[in-house]
Order: sequence, then C-alpha cells, then structure tokens
Amino acid sequence: MSDPSLPSLVTVAHGTRRAGGNEIARQITRGAGVALGVESTAAYVELSEPLLADVVAGLDSSAVVVPLLLSTGFHVRTDLPRACVDGPVVLGRPLGPDPLLAAAQVARLVTAGIEPGRPLVLVAAGSTDPVAWRDLRAASHLLADAWGTKVRTATLGGLGPRPEEVLTPDDAVSPYLLSPGLFSRRLAEQCEALSVPCADVIGPHPLVVDLVVERYRDLAAEARATA
Repeated sequence: MSDPSLPSLVTVAHGTRRAGGNEIARQITRGAGVALGVESTAAYVELSEPLLADVVAGLDSSAVVVPLLLSTGFHVRTDLPRACVDGPVVLGRPLGPDPLLAAAQVARLVTAGIEPGRPLVLVAAGSTDPVAWRDLRAASHLLADAWGTKVRTATLGGLGPRPEEVLTPDDAVSPYLLSPGLFSRRLAEQCEALSVPCADVIGPHPLVVDLVVERYRDLAAEARATA
C-alpha cells in the first residue's frame, strides 16, 4: 500500500528499442517503490514510452526523479533538467558512480564464474563529456576496491580507449551497463572474439534497488528541508 502523503518515485532510464532493456528499469522501479511504500513510475529519455517529459507533465502531486544513468553526460546535463523544469519534482544526480553499483558488479562477476584476483576492465558505453570520463574512472576505482585487483577503464564510444586496445588474455570484463542492448551485445561479441570472460550487465540487482531507495530518501529529505 502506497502512502499518498509521500512524493511519488519516478525513475528515468535512457530507453531502448529492445523490450528486455526497458523491463530492467521497470523491475528496479517496482522494487524501489514497494520498499518505499510509494507510487512509482519508470520513464525514459528516448526510444521508449513513457517519456520523462510526459510523465512530469502529467503529475498532479510532487515526485522525486532518480536517474538510472550511470554517469554524467548530455542527457544528465540537458535533457533531464529540461524535462523537469516545470514539474513539481526534485531531480537527482546520476546513479553512478557508487559503491553499491560496484558491489553489484562484483556479484555479477562471481555469478559468471570469474575467479577472484583476476584483473578487470570496466567497460562502459562512453560519452564525449569529460565529466563522464571522470565518473567512469571513479567507478573503476570503486570496483577495484570491491574486487581487490587492478581495474582499467574502456568505453565503446566517446572518450577513452576501446576494449580491444586494453584487454589482455589475463583480464576479465565487468560491463558498466545497467541493461542489455546494443552495447552489451557488441561487448559480448568482442570478448568472445578475444577469448576474454565477461560478466553480465548490472541489471535489476537488489543492491541497485537499494541504491534507488537511498537516493529517493535523500532527495525527499532535501525537498522537505527546502519547502
């Protein structure tokens, strides 16, 4: 049962034409909404409905918007603030980097059978925004702390080296991707060609749900403090 006195939860993912990728956002959002006891809606920046701008325009009470985006970039800097500018919402920062995401990545590595102590390459979608590269380096440091070995960083686009430029036969890959889609498929094909083991995407891991719950509570408290 949701509490109507609390702000609703709206998450926003990038969106993909692949239904499975969008379902990840919905699963995370449902889990967080149940844990918080609030109404919850998964929205998207593009390529899938409902779009964030439409969800915000249709709100008749306050909401907290938690991006399911793993680093800074054009969407975070421009699209999300634009979609939220006239709505009764508090907009949060990107989901990553965060220690809970690193812990979820470790869980995926273990499930994939990757032996502890193996060097890792964190591979992200990438961005041309220098702040996004800073975020990815921070995510790699958090993963290194959680896994206990060196972690290098690669991207599939934008700033940073490509996986094939940095991977060695001794490495394993930890995808810094929330949902399956074009990027995860491309990365899996590259890893197979190089005979390098690759963990699954982060997905709707319980720790990701916990992180969304944590972000909601922080933003709701901020909204109350400034009301």
